[in-house]
Amino acid sequence: MLAAGIAFAPIAAEAQSYRCVGTDKKKYYGSTIPPQCAGQPVEELNSQGQVIKRYDPEAEEKLRKAKEAGAAKKRDEEAVAKETSRRNRALLGTYTSEKDVEDARGRALTENGKAIKDVEMHIEDIKKRQAGYEREMEFYKESSAKPSADKKGKAATAAKPPAKLLEDAKSAEMDLKAQENLLELKKKETATVNAKYDEDKRRFVELTKRK
Repeated sequence: MLAAGIAFAPIAAEAQSYRCVGTDKKKYYGSTIPPQCAGQPVEELNSQGQVIKRYDPEAEEKLRKAKEAGAAKKRDEEAVAKETSRRNRALLGTYTSEKDVEDARGRALTENGKAIKDVEMHIEDIKKRQAGYEREMEFYKESSAKPSADKKGKAATAAKPPAKLLEDAKSAEMDLKAQENLLELKKKETATVNAKYDEDKRRFVELTKRK
C-alpha cells in the first residue's frame, strides 16, 4: 500500500496543475482552472507541484485599465498639441507685427462701443415710450379718483385704462429689462476683448521670438 501511494503521488501532482484559494478561503486544485477560482488569483504548478506562473484577474484588470487610461491621455495630449499648433499657425497668419494686434484690438473695441451706444439709445427710446404710457395711466387714475355723475345724479363708472395701453406698458417694461441686460453684457465684452488681444499679443511675441 505504501508503494502504491508513492507511485500515485507523481501522477496526482502532475494532475494538480492549477491551484487557488476560493472566496470561501478553501484551496482548490485541478488540471484546468477550477470554477471556484473564477475571479481569484490562480497559480500554475509544474509536475513537482512548484509554482511556475501566477494569474491575478484583478491585477490584470487594473493593468488593462491603466493602459487604456494612459492611451486616452496620450490621445488627448496629441489632440491638444495639434490644436495648439493649428491656433499658432492661424495667429501668425493673422498678424505680422504687434501693431497688427493693437489695430485689431482698436477695431474690436470701436465696434463694441458702437453696439453699446445703440443699446443705450434703444433704452432711451423705451423710457420715452414708458413716460407716455405713464401719463396716459395717470389720466385714468385721476378719472377713477373723481368719477362724474350722469343726468340722473348717479355716479358714473370710473374709467379704466384700455387693455392695449396695459399691454403696451408691460411690453415696454420687458423690452427695457432685456436691453439693460444686453447693455451689461456689452460692457463686460470690453474686458473680454482686451483679454483676447492681450493673449494674442503674448502668443505672437512668444512665437516670433522662437524663430
